[in-house]
Amino acid sequence: MSKAPTRERVNPAEIDTTPRRRPDWIKVRAPSGETYDQLKGMMRSKELHTVCEEAGCPNMGECWGSGTATFLILGDVCTRRCGFCDIKHGRPGAIDAEEPERVAQAVKAMGLRHAVITSVDRDDDNLGGARIFAAVIRRIRALQPGCSVEVLIPDLRGDPEALKIVMDAHPEILNHNLETVPRLFARVQPSDRLEWSRAVLTGAKELDNEVLTKSGLMVGLGETMDELREVMRLLREWNVDILTIGQYLQPSRKHLPIERYYTLEEFAELKRFGLEIGFRWVESLPLVRSSYHAAAQVRALSSMHRNAEN
Repeated sequence: MSKAPTRERVNPAEIDTTPRRRPDWIKVRAPSGETYDQLKGMMRSKELHTVCEEAGCPNMGECWGSGTATFLILGDVCTRRCGFCDIKHGRPGAIDAEEPERVAQAVKAMGLRHAVITSVDRDDDNLGGARIFAAVIRRIRALQPGCSVEVLIPDLRGDPEALKIVMDAHPEILNHNLETVPRLFARVQPSDRLEWSRAVLTGAKELDNEVLTKSGLMVGLGETMDELREVMRLLREWNVDILTIGQYLQPSRKHLPIERYYTLEEFAELKRFGLEIGFRWVESLPLVRSSYHAAAQVRALSSMHRNAEN
C-alpha cells in the first residue's frame, strides 16, 4: 500500500492569484446554438441546475450543443469551500423531495441514453443527500428505460450507510473525484479527507462488483509528475476503472492560482501511464472534466464486458 504523504498547509494571504496567460492549445468556445438555447430553457422551466453552468465548465458549449448535460442536484449552494470551485458556498436551503421527478422528466424530454448526476456537498444532511441521489436514479429508470446513470458523488464523509443507499439504486458508474494529490488536499479542498474518498471508491466495489468506478484529477495546482503517477497508482490500488485528467483553470482572482499549464505531450504521457498501470479508460486533455465523453465510456466498457463474457 502506498505511504500516505503529508498535507501541505498554505497561508491564503501568501498566494499570488494573478491569472497566467493561457497557451494557444487551450481554447474555450462560448456556448451558443439552437440546441444549447433549448436545453437552457428546459433547465430553467423545471427549476433545475447544472454543474456545467454553476462550475463554469469549459465544455459547456460542446456538450450542451450535442444535447447532453450534467445535472446538479441538492441545490446550488455547497457547504464546503474548495479553493478551485466556482459553485456558491454557504448555508443551503431545504432539500427538495420533488427534485428527482423533475430531473427524470428532463432526462426523458431530452431522450438521453446516459445521464450524469452530481451535487454540491450537503454536510447539513445526516446522509449527505444520499437519499436524493438514489431517488433520482430510480425515477430516471422508471421514466427513461434503458438510460444508464452515472453519479458523481461527494465523499459523504466516508459514511458506509450513505454510500449503501446510493449503491442500492445500482448506478452504472460511481464517480468520485480525488481532484488533486494528497499533499495538496489541505490547500485545495481543506474540508475533504483522503480516507473519506478511499471509503467511497473502495466501498462502491464492495457493495456492487459490477459497478464501474471513476475518479478525476486536476493538474496545474503545484503537484509534480511523480506525485501524479503516485496518486494514479493509489487509485488503481483502490480498483478504480476510469480516470479523467484535465487542466485546472482559475475561475477568478479569488480562487487558487494556476501554478503552470501542462503541455499536450504531458497529458498524452499521463494517459499512456494510466493505461499501462491498468485503468480501463483514461481521458487526459486540457479541457477534460469529469463527465466529458461519459456516454462513450459506459457504452464502450459495457460492450467490452459483454464480449468478455461471450
